[in-house]
Amino acid sequence: MTACAIEGETTGAATTVSLTSEEAGEVEEPERREKAEASAGREKAGGPQGPAGAERPERVGAPARADVPAGVAAPAGDGGPGETTEPGAPGGPNALGTAGGIAGRAGTFTIAVDGSYAARLTRTGAAGAASWFPERWTLDGYEPYAVPLPLGQPEEPDSEVLPLSDGRVLIRRRVADRHTFSLLYPTGPGTGELPLGAIECANDASLTLLPPSPDGAHAYALSVGEQSTTVWLVAGGGFGPERVADVPGRCSGGAWLDRTGHMLALDREPVGGGPVKAVAVDLGRGGEVTPLLQIAPDSNDRLLLAEPDSGLLLIRSDAPGHDRLGWGVLGSSLPVRFPECLRPADVAVTPFAVQPGQVLMPESCAVALRIDGAAGSWVGVWRPAGRRLHQLPVPEGWLAGSGLWTRDGVLKLPYANGDVPCGVALMAAPVDEEPGDGPAWAVAAESGMQPSAAATPPAVCKPVPLGQAPLVGRTAPV
Repeated sequence: MTACAIEGETTGAATTVSLTSEEAGEVEEPERREKAEASAGREKAGGPQGPAGAERPERVGAPARADVPAGVAAPAGDGGPGETTEPGAPGGPNALGTAGGIAGRAGTFTIAVDGSYAARLTRTGAAGAASWFPERWTLDGYEPYAVPLPLGQPEEPDSEVLPLSDGRVLIRRRVADRHTFSLLYPTGPGTGELPLGAIECANDASLTLLPPSPDGAHAYALSVGEQSTTVWLVAGGGFGPERVADVPGRCSGGAWLDRTGHMLALDREPVGGGPVKAVAVDLGRGGEVTPLLQIAPDSNDRLLLAEPDSGLLLIRSDAPGHDRLGWGVLGSSLPVRFPECLRPADVAVTPFAVQPGQVLMPESCAVALRIDGAAGSWVGVWRPAGRRLHQLPVPEGWLAGSGLWTRDGVLKLPYANGDVPCGVALMAAPVDEEPGDGPAWAVAAESGMQPSAAATPPAVCKPVPLGQAPLVGRTAPV
């Protein structure tokens, strides 16, 4: 179908974004809390607010460190802001977006789906003799606090950590030709460890943890081979790591499509090469694979984030001619949309959190985006209905690319700096102006970018069973 412009946005043809359809159409777009480790006198910092629509908001505190190469974390233990980057270019094959952070390596910060706990690898000591150790953050109390979980020897910086909702932290380590898994938890002055087993690395295959499961009790990992990709249950099973699905092709990414932890979306590259397409993997049915995204036959269509309550999907695709950030709705028959406001000049924009609880209201969901530019990283907030990217300052030491929304539209941004070793800034989502009102629309009118007609709600097509489908107006095919 021919692409069209929709109030400064472009749309692309696609198959229906659903878990079962393959027909061509269009897509629119054990311890709960340890008080002994809480530090007295910590500040509870609120998120600094800045003027909406600014070209680049000034960060509160020190600017981004220029001595840290791209893609390398500056951990808080060494005096840096603890920023992280996604494992790969934004939207690239190795990009892994989740609603609670990025499950990654040293310096990355991963938040449990329910927002109760978070975990990261951090380090202490001088830069030349620094040692890495896991750290767990408690986020659901009145004041956040961090609990270090060191063991007898330092961790390797390529280990991964992931929090469970009961307060334990899963750690994946590379030991020779195996990946080992253990659960860590505080035991008074020390750290307890429960080994879970190991997975052999056939042909040096890579293995990474998937984003936290929605149920908070299970954890999964993705092992990529030459011909297929294996999904492993590495925590929450009864007999150590269990193979739960084999997907033909090389897969990356990872986003949960439901609240039960059964439907997993992956970005799959076919065996022998070809465009990358997002697929849905039903872990409750033996790993059954279903096409999820196909905006154009030759386009690379990746799913970055999914919000199960509303069905809102954040997508990156090169169907418009080059990589663009777009949005759609799970199960909708409307086209994927690629808003112009989500491609500001000279910066990279990557979504990392979507507002939950907006049932049947995907266009009202607030989306938090990490904006990376020459001056550092800051936050953008956008709603599909608002058609405007609000650019906001962040607290000093923001763990860039991490955060979560409350149902009421408050964005929580974790940060760590020299004064606050464990903090969460609260930032209310900016209010979007009504169409036709406010300075933003006045500027649009002067620039000729205003809508050509009054906005009208799209027609709603109610599905009709085949036996009741009306025959009036139908014509025989030529």
